[in-house]
Amino acid sequence: MKKFIVLIFLLAGFTYAKACDICGCGVGGYYIGLLPDFNKRFLGLRFQLNKITTQLDINGQRTALTTDETYRSTELWGAWNISDRWRVLAIIPYSFNEKYTSGSDLLRKKDGLSDVVVNGYYQVFSSAKSNSSNKMIVHSLWAGLGLKLATGKYDVQEQNNAMAISPNIFQLGTGSFDFIPSVMYDFRIQDFGVNANASYKINTKNKDQYRYGNKLAANASAYYKIALGNEIRIAPNAGVNFENQQKDHNNSFLVNETGGNIVNATAGLEANIKRLSVGVSFQTPMHQNLGQGRVDAGNRLLTHVSFSF
Repeated sequence: MKKFIVLIFLLAGFTYAKACDICGCGVGGYYIGLLPDFNKRFLGLRFQLNKITTQLDINGQRTALTTDETYRSTELWGAWNISDRWRVLAIIPYSFNEKYTSGSDLLRKKDGLSDVVVNGYYQVFSSAKSNSSNKMIVHSLWAGLGLKLATGKYDVQEQNNAMAISPNIFQLGTGSFDFIPSVMYDFRIQDFGVNANASYKINTKNKDQYRYGNKLAANASAYYKIALGNEIRIAPNAGVNFENQQKDHNNSFLVNETGGNIVNATAGLEANIKRLSVGVSFQTPMHQNLGQGRVDAGNRLLTHVSFSF
């Protein structure tokens, strides 16, 4: 058991990987995936590192202007079941952004608080019953509405530079208040289940007249719960993640080399040790078309350590 716990913590602490979502930083989306098992509330830390390559040529090849950008994020996250029907989930991210030239020289870096997200969910229905084979069938649907606050610093000079050389993504935040309607569905037959999430991020214009494109994100994962004794449960999972982002607008003018879509294959492991939950999720692109082919996304790794109480 001790060796198993040590292994899980090593997985949770390993945060280096090539990765990105469409925006890759404080202006991107928020991946939730499988939540830790909890009855009343949980609190924890998530760690992720995203990498993206920008300023490729029209054929997607590197040039002297190509930059490699790294976005590290440490997030305090938690959820609270206020009642049987109502749930609140919040994410407070702190980001570390770095940009490198094609020769691997550090060009710029910045760090600070990114945009805080608060989601409220209502349980539309929940059901648990046995089938003819005496297997328990459980499923539930939650509908929610989130608010992304403008807590991350938005640099207008970065916006001006981006118009000429690269997408406007090297930011800690969008500088705008945005809205995120979403749904979460879970279906399980005994120990095998399917979890699905979908959200649509509606962005507003910030004070510098820049509006990031709205973003649709959806993911589905199949998982299997395995009991290791009375105190440990693990749930390996695999699935697919889809993201589509519309193009940005600057002073109401369309920014062509923005937006796009990506499809990722996902694989992960969730472990529960009494009240402690540890998870790791890996994503790798199967298809992408970002920034009219001038942006390239790599793999993505996200880990968390959470405690229910």
